[in-house]
Amino acid sequence: MSADPKGANDPFFFGAATSSHQVEGGTQNDWTEWERANAERLVRNAERRHAANPWEAHLLARHFTPLKIENYVSGAAADHYHRFREDFDIAQSLGHNAHRFSLEWSRIEPEEGRFDEREIEHYRAVIGALRERGMEPFVTLWHFTLPVWMAAKGGTLAKDFPECLARYAAVVARAFKNDVRFWMTVNEPEIYSSKAHYKGDWPPQGRSFFAMLESGRQCARAHIAAYRAIKKENPAARVGAATDLIYFDAQRGFVSHFLKFIAERLWNTYFLRRAYRRMDFIGINYYFHNQIHNWFDKNQNEWLSDFGWEIYPEGLYHVVRAIGKYGLPIYITENGVADASDRHRERFLREHLHWLRKAVDEGADVRGYFHWSLLDNFEWDSGFWPCFGLVEVDYKTQARKIRPSALAYKELIEQWQRGTGEKK
Repeated sequence: MSADPKGANDPFFFGAATSSHQVEGGTQNDWTEWERANAERLVRNAERRHAANPWEAHLLARHFTPLKIENYVSGAAADHYHRFREDFDIAQSLGHNAHRFSLEWSRIEPEEGRFDEREIEHYRAVIGALRERGMEPFVTLWHFTLPVWMAAKGGTLAKDFPECLARYAAVVARAFKNDVRFWMTVNEPEIYSSKAHYKGDWPPQGRSFFAMLESGRQCARAHIAAYRAIKKENPAARVGAATDLIYFDAQRGFVSHFLKFIAERLWNTYFLRRAYRRMDFIGINYYFHNQIHNWFDKNQNEWLSDFGWEIYPEGLYHVVRAIGKYGLPIYITENGVADASDRHRERFLREHLHWLRKAVDEGADVRGYFHWSLLDNFEWDSGFWPCFGLVEVDYKTQARKIRPSALAYKELIEQWQRGTGEKK
């Protein structure tokens, strides 16, 4: 344990992020059940999209493609559950001094109130493996997947969701009290609430604006309850949450700026306004820029990922500066690009870190950056075809291959640590 519980004297943390369901394999949760029930439908949807707008050839050439049922079933995923030591050896070789990962709630509490000591010991080994390699663990309690029993009660809409998350938080905080300093209670409550309860894309496929808002409120309540539970077990712990922030970029005119104001309150600050007083730091996940010119989505789209998402590095600077108003330390807990051919990732990293360095040089209290992701993984309802990993995974053999951009990231880390990195 550090003698500096507030973390002000820590090194700047550089690493990558993963989440349990996306990389571990062998999970049994609400998503596992949903995948099996929806894989054929997702293939049909992909076929319709493919007919209208063909996928790039390098995506179709991969073993898992959008047109195969196995693309949408997580199965063994990247088998990180068994290969975590090998994966952490790679991360260490790439200069990472921290790693963000999530505990799989459904493994630890497979039945309500019953906690599996074997799985707790597994994650103790994961944390120990990180510490043996000189990497600081950043642990997320809940990264979208729910135990089947929690989903059956209503998931985030269940009245006792905050109580359930807090009970789970207390158990793992007690178990890992001497080994984990940094905790994130929830991941991207904005994304989850929108996709699960408004857009109908994720289980339970709700389509209610009001349910989305209630889910967001419940996530804030759950964060506060989990924060208190962790602090009770370990007052020195640093507890935050990972939020998805969009750079809403208003052009000239009253309408555009009014729309920006509404969008930021409904998306960027809806959770934070309710939770920040019980946060020791704010995690920012940054992927999206949304230019507003009398309406949304007026982006120029000059640089696109495999997903078709616009890449806009300057936006990271703006969301960091905006969120500074809360007066809390900031960690970039996710920032990455779907790029199977590794054509964009080096430039992506270089330009995002340039804009992050600019924010830091101007006084932003940023203390770490985690690239998404360490490994290629299962990207929810899109399945395996989007490749976010610094490390390529061959899902037939589970072989790992370090991408050239991962080595470029290592050089950028070294430049930053020398104080010479991309100050323009």
